[in-house]
Amino acid sequence: MSQIYDIANNYVERYAALNPLSATSIGVPGYDDKMSDFSPQGADTNADLKRQTIAALNAATVEGERDRIARDAMLDDLQTDLDTHDAGEHLRSLRVLGSPFQGIRMTFDLMPRETEDDWRNIAARMALVPQGLESFRQSLVEGTRQSRTSSRRQAAGCAEQAQVWAGEKGAQPFFQGLLDAFDASGVSSDTLRRDLVAGADAATGAYADMGKFLAEEYMKHAVDQDGVGEERYALSSRAFNGTDMDFLETYNWGWEQLRWVESEMAKTAERILPGTGVEAAKQFLETDPDRAIEGVDAFQNWMQELQDTTIAELNGTHFDIPDPVKRIEAMIAPPGGALAMYYTSPSEDFSRPGRTWYPTGGKTRFPLWGEASIAYHEGVPGHHFERGIAKYLTSELSRFQTAMGGTSGYIEGWALYAERLMAELGYLENPDYYLGMLRAQALRSVRVIIDIGMHLGLDIPADSDFHPGQTWNPELGLVFIKQRSHFPEDFVASEVDRYLGMPAQAISYKVGEREWLNAREDAKSRKGSDFDLKEFHTRALNLGPMGLAQMRREMALV
Repeated sequence: MSQIYDIANNYVERYAALNPLSATSIGVPGYDDKMSDFSPQGADTNADLKRQTIAALNAATVEGERDRIARDAMLDDLQTDLDTHDAGEHLRSLRVLGSPFQGIRMTFDLMPRETEDDWRNIAARMALVPQGLESFRQSLVEGTRQSRTSSRRQAAGCAEQAQVWAGEKGAQPFFQGLLDAFDASGVSSDTLRRDLVAGADAATGAYADMGKFLAEEYMKHAVDQDGVGEERYALSSRAFNGTDMDFLETYNWGWEQLRWVESEMAKTAERILPGTGVEAAKQFLETDPDRAIEGVDAFQNWMQELQDTTIAELNGTHFDIPDPVKRIEAMIAPPGGALAMYYTSPSEDFSRPGRTWYPTGGKTRFPLWGEASIAYHEGVPGHHFERGIAKYLTSELSRFQTAMGGTSGYIEGWALYAERLMAELGYLENPDYYLGMLRAQALRSVRVIIDIGMHLGLDIPADSDFHPGQTWNPELGLVFIKQRSHFPEDFVASEVDRYLGMPAQAISYKVGEREWLNAREDAKSRKGSDFDLKEFHTRALNLGPMGLAQMRREMALV
């Protein structure tokens, strides 16, 4: 093993020890009974580890291209993390998605539940939930002291999530559900059950207390302004995309993409219900009983069958799929979180498979026209292939690359590319499903427009048919996404809050897709008749995850 790979392995081990919840997320074993420290001191300790690792990487000998790619990817990632820490962003990282507040709860979705030891880990970690939330509260309090706070919108959203998970909104407390799962597991131990009851009570009470803190104390200090401004946006964009970009050019390109997709939607609606328009076609697809599945279990089975069939058909034709990556599980997400479907990666040894998670939002009827492309995005050939193949390449990539590498632009860009790829390969010939893919493209184009527009306070173009000349704000953003994304109102309501809490993450889908499409077109033009799609996918994914700037450089050689 080279010096670079040794440094990467050492970093992952030390990072996992400092961040047990992240260890569970990336699949590093041995930490499932422990809790991360989200206090200012914990953040400083993590920053020290990054500084030490950056120094070691810069001093190490680079042995060949694999080493160089691994080093550059790791340096980009760690330096951006360090810049974000030094800017004090960890002191105001309260948001409705992707913060420690959700991470503490969501870690229990990833923990195994088969054996008595598994349940002992769950009991131990539930008992530590108060400690984890308290450490995060310390960072938020320090943030208020330094006048670095999240917005009232984000605080209110998290307070409501706390009420749901604590059982204060009518639903069962989340941690009580874990106790029910234990009772149904077949594991029998009175002592262990008492520990689980105590842990569930402690965790439920901690979320209830945290919700009260957010609503009654933190809200007094939280800022009214939702947009973060250009300086913070640029830093966040670098973290999510791994590149510097011209935001005005990207904003204008987002409008171009939206005009393209709306034209395609009109043509496709004509194929579905001639002479009626997009809205009528959507209404038809939503209400036609022959185009929907009734029941959560039946829908979950449909999702699983779609994933399994797609793997079988793509393997050997357009992808070479390693055996461990051929396993994926379609799951129903616990209530209380955002309504967007999401994916969780397999563990390092694949004992925990990759999983797609579908939040039902309480619905039991599922029109299928929009679900196929989302399944391709979150599962195969989207996140599951990219994340799973990276996990599989342990003999070629550094441990940092396989466990922690990649930016949202690279990862989400690939997944959005995968949706369009499936249309190109004929999997969306059904106009219902093609319209669903176009709807997803419309949402991602809208994201580019309103995310940049709201955070940078840009004006709506004077030639727009939507409030021309007005300055973007959350209210206009919500109206725009309701009108132009074609997604249900309950879904898009949570989307705007998400964008405002995670600046520049929302643009990473389309920005990353553009890089993947450009890389493929560049490879086609260089290779001509020798271009092979499967070979392109194999060589591109085998490079390992990285930021978009590095991806642009490396893909030019593929």
